[in-house]
Amino acid sequence: MNYNNTVFEISVADNKALPTLTLPEVCFSGHSNVGKSSLINKLVGRKSLARTSNKPGKTKVINFFRCDKVRFADLPGYGFAKVSKEERMRWGSLMEGYFASRDISLVFQLIDARHKPTADDIDMLHYLSDSNLPFVIILTKCDKLNKSEREESFKEIMNEISFVGDVSVIPFSSITGEGVEEMRSILEQIANS
Repeated sequence: MNYNNTVFEISVADNKALPTLTLPEVCFSGHSNVGKSSLINKLVGRKSLARTSNKPGKTKVINFFRCDKVRFADLPGYGFAKVSKEERMRWGSLMEGYFASRDISLVFQLIDARHKPTADDIDMLHYLSDSNLPFVIILTKCDKLNKSEREESFKEIMNEISFVGDVSVIPFSSITGEGVEEMRSILEQIANS
C-alpha cells in the first residue's frame, strides 16, 4: 500500500451522512487526546493530514480517509468531561449508529501507556469484545516513559485488560515511530484479504 496516496474524504456528524462502505474500514478509537489523529499522521507519513490538537475533545465528528485499498475512520474521543450532556448524547448516538451500521474490518483501540485504562476505556473494550469486533490495542505515548516506568505501566495495563483475552497489543510513539511497521503489516493483510 502506498500511504502517500492517503486523502481526506469526508467529515460526518450524523449517521445519515456515513459514506457507503466500498472498502475495508479500519477505525481508530480511544479517549480524548490519546493520540488518534497523531497516529494516523505517523502511519501515513504526513504531518497534518488528520488534524491534531492539544485540547481534548477537538474531534467531534468522524473523519474518513482513503488509503489505496482501505478506508480509515478517525472517531471522536470519548470521556472528555467538559462537554455538555447534549454533546455526550450526540456522541453516543453517532458512535452507536456507526458501529451498528458498518462492517468494520478492524478497530485500533488506543490507550495512553502512561496511565491505567480509564473506566471509559474498559467499557469500550467490553463493547468490542461483546460485539465480536476485531481489535488491536495500541499503547500510545510510549516515548514519554523511561524503561522502568514503561515496564511497570505495561504490567498494570495488561492486568487491567486481561479480560479481553489473546488480543494483540502494540506499543506506539508518534515521535519515534515505534509500532508503525506492525500496524502497517496488519493493514496490508486487511487490504489484500
